[in-house]
Amino acid sequence: MGGRVTRVFRNFNVENRARREISKEKPTPAPRHPTARLDAMADSPDIKEEVLRKDDRFLTLLKDVYVESRDPPVRVKDGGGEHLPCKQEEKRLTKLGHLEALDVKKVSKGKISIVEALTLLNNHKLQPQIWTAEKIAAEYSLELKEVNSLLEFFIPFTVQEFPKETKKAIKSHKPKQLT
Repeated sequence: MGGRVTRVFRNFNVENRARREISKEKPTPAPRHPTARLDAMADSPDIKEEVLRKDDRFLTLLKDVYVESRDPPVRVKDGGGEHLPCKQEEKRLTKLGHLEALDVKKVSKGKISIVEALTLLNNHKLQPQIWTAEKIAAEYSLELKEVNSLLEFFIPFTVQEFPKETKKAIKSHKPKQLT
């Protein structure tokens, strides 16, 4: 309902107001800066003559300038150009066990998937004598230096359950009674 009322006032006498605005005199433009008048001065014969006149001193200096340019030697790239398809990386099947549906099926050699990383970290944590860095590197096609860094800096989460409070502990606390 409010939209109808405002529309009536907004559209009231629109044509007369528009005609009044159109019939007003146009405002006079602001005066131009004096540098804008250089175009008119460029047409004068004195300036044209000065521009076209050759200066002997500048010509001799220009003749002394000698520019020599050489292209750098072209290098032939071995193994094809940038735009040609490159050799595909070797891939290996992942070792996921029962978590196979959660992760990718093939991984490049020298890399591991997230599920594999969590699995190997957990295996090393539970059985460090069996899952040594050398065995992990051989099993997952990784470099020994990277496996050592992985085992040193990444630790899987551990879940710890704390004993719940017994009912005796809760009942021993007596609330204050209001008098």
